[in-house]
Amino acid sequence: MWKRRLLAKTDGRPISLDERLSLYYIPLDMEQTAIRGRPREFCVDEALAKALRVFWSKGYEGTSLSDLTEAMGITRPSLYAAFGNKEALFRQALDLYERDKLAYIGQALEQPTARAVAQQLLEGMLATITGEREPHGCLGVISSTACGEEAQCIREEVLKRGQRVTEALVARMQRAIDEGDFSGPTDALAITKYLMALCQGMSVQAGAGSTRAELQAVITTTLAVWPSR
Repeated sequence: MWKRRLLAKTDGRPISLDERLSLYYIPLDMEQTAIRGRPREFCVDEALAKALRVFWSKGYEGTSLSDLTEAMGITRPSLYAAFGNKEALFRQALDLYERDKLAYIGQALEQPTARAVAQQLLEGMLATITGEREPHGCLGVISSTACGEEAQCIREEVLKRGQRVTEALVARMQRAIDEGDFSGPTDALAITKYLMALCQGMSVQAGAGSTRAELQAVITTTLAVWPSR
């Protein structure tokens, strides 16, 4: 068919390469439109927030792509186009979690005394892990303790972010020690590890069904024996 059309145009002379290619010519504006594809029909921020809830509820390894696309209301190609793969999506969800759910850490570091730092940190953690409209437990604790070898890079990412928090708390506790805030000899790293252990333990207990009142009692007891003014 295409040969007959070209032969008719060329009066029987040999067909050039350009003439053959002309059969498959696509106008530039049409080609660019095809590459761009259809505009996104969903809000990226809302989809990311929904993905965060799934990861928070099920952990990284416990979350399937089907779980994510169903919760986000998008297809797999749309997920890949907007966020990359599952690992990249999880890292973006972690960023959102830190911005929206862990702001209390920065507020705790600004408190005037070590005891106030501890109180703000523990009560901020309590509010996050026992929210009425959010999954119970801490995303970081869930992801760092429930990742196998295949998700080792995710575990390392979560632990690296947690280490930054630990270092900031150690520095704040050391400042409190230097200012004479504690009633006796205190090691900044040890007191920080104590606080982190409390936070992680509360997170695990919240995920296991402990009530807000029960965990508040843990905080009250901790502050009652806290070794600083």
